[in-house]
Amino acid sequence: MSDGDRVGAGGADRDPLDVVVVGSGPAGLTAAIYTARADLRPLVLEGEPSSTSDQPGGQLMLTTDVENFPGFVDGVTGPELMASFRGQALRFGAEIVTRKATRVDLSSSPFGIWTGDPDAAEPDVRSRSVVVATGARALMLGVPGEDRLLGHGVSTCATCDGFFFRDQPIAVVGGGDSALEEAIFLSRFASSVLVVHRRKKLRASKIMQDRALANPKVSFLWDTVVEEVLGESKLEALRVRDVVTGAVSEVPVSGCFVAIGHVPNTALFSGQLETDEAGYLVTHDGTRTNVPGVFACGDVQDHVYRQAITAAGSGCMAALDVERYLEELHHA
Repeated sequence: MSDGDRVGAGGADRDPLDVVVVGSGPAGLTAAIYTARADLRPLVLEGEPSSTSDQPGGQLMLTTDVENFPGFVDGVTGPELMASFRGQALRFGAEIVTRKATRVDLSSSPFGIWTGDPDAAEPDVRSRSVVVATGARALMLGVPGEDRLLGHGVSTCATCDGFFFRDQPIAVVGGGDSALEEAIFLSRFASSVLVVHRRKKLRASKIMQDRALANPKVSFLWDTVVEEVLGESKLEALRVRDVVTGAVSEVPVSGCFVAIGHVPNTALFSGQLETDEAGYLVTHDGTRTNVPGVFACGDVQDHVYRQAITAAGSGCMAALDVERYLEELHHA
């Protein structure tokens, strides 16, 4: 279907849609596949290429090889996997538009969604239900070379990419529970794991600190920050600086896992949907939010697993919850 078939000029004057999916990662596109097969004709706002928080395809678009998604014996690249998701959704009748939601009104159903000027009087589209699948973004170091080598030695997911660094030296940047959990996991594969932390004291829980300190493959570089990621086509070393002495040095590594946290893409729903203290959407009874008719799936509400397969699974759950909700709405 063409961009704008059911969204854009005059969209708010048309009959409300049954479902709008906001986001196009594994969760959003799985929700689109299921709702499309249920003949609900979902509209997917897949985001915009210029947007770092909600780019089409989600975080997998920044991943090279994916070897742990079921069904791909020889692995698949992240962009290839998401292209398959997208094509399958289109095949069943989903409409996918390369726009992002700029404002939502969830105060009453049908819900209003803006994709252009957020100050416009009327929304571009209204829908009886909304699936929020805007995901989360990993916090990055913001140093030279990082963006260029992301997926080529630089990673934000040890579970996804640790296997590719068997018997190689790896660095993990961070000092919290997530960083130490990744370091311990990576020690299964790496020849050595160096934890680079900007302070002298870790922020992680005592049990995680004890485990990491007791691991013979894990060592620590204290009071140190990464200033540059080095390498042409793949990561070769990190340029680091001692924050106490100011000394600059290079650390040869084949992999660098950035573990300084994630931020859920929930600003759009601030004040309307319930979030936890970390900003993730709170769901109950499956994928339901505090607003009836609004459902959340994927990394926008999951800060524990954060895998493509779990995101896809929750997208399926959201679609089934939408079907039941609309059925009840119809009977009511």
